[in-house]
Amino acid sequence: MDCREILEGLSEYIDEELADRTCREIESHLKHCYNCRVVVNTLRRTVTLYHEAPQHEVPGDVRMRLHKVIRLREESD
Repeated sequence: MDCREILEGLSEYIDEELADRTCREIESHLKHCYNCRVVVNTLRRTVTLYHEAPQHEVPGDVRMRLHKVIRLREESD
Protein backbone atom coordinates (compact mmCIF):
# COMPACT_ATOMS: atom_id res chain seq x y z
CA MET A 1 0.00 0.00 0.00
CA ASP A 2 1.10 3.54 -0.63
CA CYS A 3 0.31 6.70 1.34
CA ARG A 4 -2.62 7.63 -0.90
CA GLU A 5 -4.29 4.27 -0.31
CA ILE A 6 -3.73 4.60 3.43
CA LEU A 7 -5.39 8.00 3.51
CA GLU A 8 -8.34 6.81 1.42
CA GLY A 9 -9.15 4.05 3.92
CA LEU A 10 -8.17 5.91 7.05
CA SER A 11 -11.64 6.48 8.45
CA GLU A 12 -12.59 2.83 8.04
CA TYR A 13 -9.27 1.78 9.59
CA ILE A 14 -9.78 4.01 12.64
CA ASP A 15 -13.35 2.73 12.99
CA GLU A 16 -12.10 -0.88 12.69
CA GLU A 17 -14.33 -1.55 9.68
CA LEU A 18 -11.68 -3.02 7.36
CA ALA A 19 -10.84 -6.64 6.70
CA ASP A 20 -8.04 -8.09 8.84
CA ARG A 21 -5.76 -8.44 5.82
CA THR A 22 -6.19 -4.77 4.89
CA CYS A 23 -5.50 -3.73 8.49
CA ARG A 24 -2.29 -5.75 8.50
CA GLU A 25 -1.20 -4.06 5.27
CA ILE A 26 -1.90 -0.63 6.73
CA GLU A 27 -0.06 -1.48 9.95
CA SER A 28 2.90 -2.72 7.95
CA HIS A 29 2.96 0.55 6.02
CA LEU A 30 2.69 2.56 9.24
CA LYS A 31 5.78 0.86 10.67
CA HIS A 32 7.85 2.42 7.87
CA CYS A 33 6.03 5.68 7.12
CA TYR A 34 6.35 8.41 9.71
CA ASN A 35 4.01 10.81 7.91
CA CYS A 36 1.12 8.34 7.75
CA ARG A 37 1.72 7.39 11.38
CA VAL A 38 1.36 11.04 12.38
CA VAL A 39 -1.88 11.37 10.41
CA VAL A 40 -3.34 8.18 11.91
CA ASN A 41 -2.37 9.13 15.46
CA THR A 42 -3.72 12.66 15.05
CA LEU A 43 -7.04 11.39 13.72
CA ARG A 44 -7.31 8.86 16.54
CA ARG A 45 -6.70 11.57 19.14
CA THR A 46 -9.21 13.88 17.48
CA VAL A 47 -11.91 11.19 17.46
CA THR A 48 -11.18 10.32 21.10
CA LEU A 49 -11.35 13.96 22.18
CA TYR A 50 -14.61 14.44 20.31
CA HIS A 51 -16.19 11.42 22.01
CA GLU A 52 -14.96 12.54 25.44
CA ALA A 53 -16.07 16.16 25.07
CA PRO A 54 -19.20 17.16 26.97
CA GLN A 55 -22.27 17.56 24.79
CA HIS A 56 -24.01 20.92 24.96
CA GLU A 57 -27.61 21.55 24.03
CA VAL A 58 -28.04 24.23 21.37
CA PRO A 59 -30.61 26.80 22.48
CA GLY A 60 -33.91 26.62 20.54
CA ASP A 61 -33.64 30.11 19.02
CA VAL A 62 -30.09 29.43 17.79
CA ARG A 63 -31.20 26.10 16.31
CA MET A 64 -34.09 27.77 14.44
CA ARG A 65 -31.81 30.49 13.02
CA LEU A 66 -29.27 27.90 11.95
CA HIS A 67 -31.89 25.80 10.17
CA LYS A 68 -33.22 28.93 8.45
CA VAL A 69 -29.76 29.80 7.13
CA ILE A 70 -29.21 26.23 5.94
CA ARG A 71 -32.56 26.20 4.10
CA LEU A 72 -31.80 29.56 2.45
CA ARG A 73 -28.44 28.29 1.22
CA GLU A 74 -29.96 25.07 -0.07
CA GLU A 75 -32.63 27.03 -1.94
CA SER A 76 -30.05 29.33 -3.52
CA ASP A 77 -27.94 26.41 -4.82
